[in-house]
Amino acid sequence: MWLYDLAIGLYDIGVHLAAPFSCKPRKMMKGHWVVYDLLRQQLEKDRRYIWFHAASLGEFEQGRPLMEKIRARYPDYGILLTFFSPSGYEVRKNYRGADIVCYLPFDKPRNVKKFLDLVNPCMAFFIKYEFWKNYLDELHRRHIPVYSISSIFRRGQIFFKWYGGTYRNVLRDFDYLFVQNDLSKRFLSKIGVNKVMVVGDTRFDRVLQIRSEAKDLPLVEAFKGNRPTLVAGSSWQPDEDLFIDYFNRHPEMKLIIAPHVIDENHLVEIVGKLKRPYVRYTRADERNVLKADCLIIDCFGLLSSIYRYGEIAYIGGGFGVGIHNTLEAAVYGIPVIFGPKYQKFQEAVQLIEAQGAFSIKSGAELYPLLDRLYTDTVFLQETGRKAGDYVTGHAGATDKIMGIINF
Repeated sequence: MWLYDLAIGLYDIGVHLAAPFSCKPRKMMKGHWVVYDLLRQQLEKDRRYIWFHAASLGEFEQGRPLMEKIRARYPDYGILLTFFSPSGYEVRKNYRGADIVCYLPFDKPRNVKKFLDLVNPCMAFFIKYEFWKNYLDELHRRHIPVYSISSIFRRGQIFFKWYGGTYRNVLRDFDYLFVQNDLSKRFLSKIGVNKVMVVGDTRFDRVLQIRSEAKDLPLVEAFKGNRPTLVAGSSWQPDEDLFIDYFNRHPEMKLIIAPHVIDENHLVEIVGKLKRPYVRYTRADERNVLKADCLIIDCFGLLSSIYRYGEIAYIGGGFGVGIHNTLEAAVYGIPVIFGPKYQKFQEAVQLIEAQGAFSIKSGAELYPLLDRLYTDTVFLQETGRKAGDYVTGHAGATDKIMGIINF
C-alpha cells in the first residue's frame, strides 16, 4: 500500500516539475487546481450523480454509449465525467452528454476523501484499465456501487503475478466487472474474482452509432469522384513511407491521409514525400480539390466520417506502440490494413481471424496486397463484408450492462 501511495506522490511531483516546460503537464496542473472549485460551483444540491471515469479519449468513447443510454432513460440523474489525461479532457471538456466534466485529482487518500465528500456519487463506472486503488477502496467502504466497463485482462498483468496481492484486492472492490472476453473471466476466476460478466466491448456500439451519425463531406466526395481511394487514418511516419510510395506509383488511385499528428512539421514532411498533386483539407475548395490526387486532413474530428469514402482503410500506429482504432473503419464494410504491432488489440486479432483485416510488416507485403484488393473486385467486396459483419456481430454490450445495473 505504501509503495502505491509513494508512486502516486512521486508522479504528482514529477508533473509539477514538468509543468513549466511542457504543455501537457501544464494543462493537467491547471485543471487540478480548479477541480474542487468547479465541483462546488456546478454540483446541484440534492441531485444524484452517476460518475464515469475515463483515462483519455479512447476510454471515453468506450463509456459514451452507456453514458448516453443512461442519460436518455434516466434523465433525473446527473452525469459527472472525469479524465486523467489532458488529451481526453481538452477534447471533451464541453461534452454535452455530461453535466460536469473535470480532471480526476491524483489518487491520494486526502484527495479521494475530498472528492467523494463533494460528489457523493450514487454509483461509479471506471472504463477499461482504470484501477485507482484509493478511489476504489473508498467507494467500497462507502458502499457506493462501482463497475468496470469493457475491461480486458491478460496473463502478464500485475494482478496475476505472485507479488500482485495488493492489486488483486482492488479488483474485489468492484460490484461487477463487465469484461470483453471469456479469457478475462477465466483469469479473474483463478484469483477468486467472480463478480464478472462477459458482455464484449462497448466500442462496437459506439462505432455503429458514429456510422449512423456520419457527416456528409461534400469536398471529400468531390475529391474522390469515381476513383478508387485509400483512406489512411491516424498515420505515423513509418506508415506514410509505405503507402505514399505505393500511391506515387499508382496514378489510378487517390489517397486521403489523416495523420495522427497534424503539426506543421509533420505536414511538411508528408508533402515532401508526395510526387502527385495534393491539397490540404483546410485550404480545399470546389475547384482545387478536383485537381488533387491526395487530400491531407489537417484538422480533427472528421476521420470517422471520412472512412466511408474509401474502398480500403490503412490504420496507423502498427510500427510504433500499437495500432489506432480499427473499428471506426471496419464498420463501413471495408478491408482494414495495419502494421505488425496489433497483438494487444483484441478487435484487430479477431478482425484478422474473420478475414476482414490484414497485418503487414513491410512494403513487400503491403504492395501485392493492395494490388490484389484493387484488381480483384470479389476479394475486395468479400473482405469488406467480413469486416462489417464482424462489427455488427459484436454489438450489444451496452444493453447487456443496462440489464444488470440497478437504478
